[in-house]
Amino acid sequence: MANTKVRMKTSHGDIVIECEDALAPGTVANFLQYVDDKFFDGTIFHRVIPNFMIQGGGFTSNMKQKATRANITNESSNGLKNQKGTLAMARLPQPHTASSQFFINCKDNDFLDKAKSGDGHGYCVFAKVTEGIAVVEQIEKVKTANHGGHGDVPLVPVMIESVTRES
Repeated sequence: MANTKVRMKTSHGDIVIECEDALAPGTVANFLQYVDDKFFDGTIFHRVIPNFMIQGGGFTSNMKQKATRANITNESSNGLKNQKGTLAMARLPQPHTASSQFFINCKDNDFLDKAKSGDGHGYCVFAKVTEGIAVVEQIEKVKTANHGGHGDVPLVPVMIESVTRES
């Protein structure tokens, strides 16, 4: 079975993502349901930390959090690593609290992997960027500030215009 590919159109350019369908089946199914529901369309990368990650998938351009479906089980035992260009699920400190938000690693972040994480659970990697890493690097460099109790928010919203399946 071939991995599913999606195209994320952003205000900074396109990012093509290849999901790890077999290694993170529940997480990929969750992500693709949000894609099919057009949930990500019109959201932003709301947290940008240089030399770490860019996070999106949950806020509108005016920093209003969107309602999500139920949380999913953390599949961080799948052997995938939080390396530059991989996508992982964002979550609260509790391990099984991911829903729609994801982040793209801007460098190798092995401390987020199950084996090295302080909580013994880690953050589930479920996909990787196959085209558009330069777009990720461009987003990583935007100026940020605090906004409504949130830190590292881009001063000019970085829009996720649409996310669609390619295969």
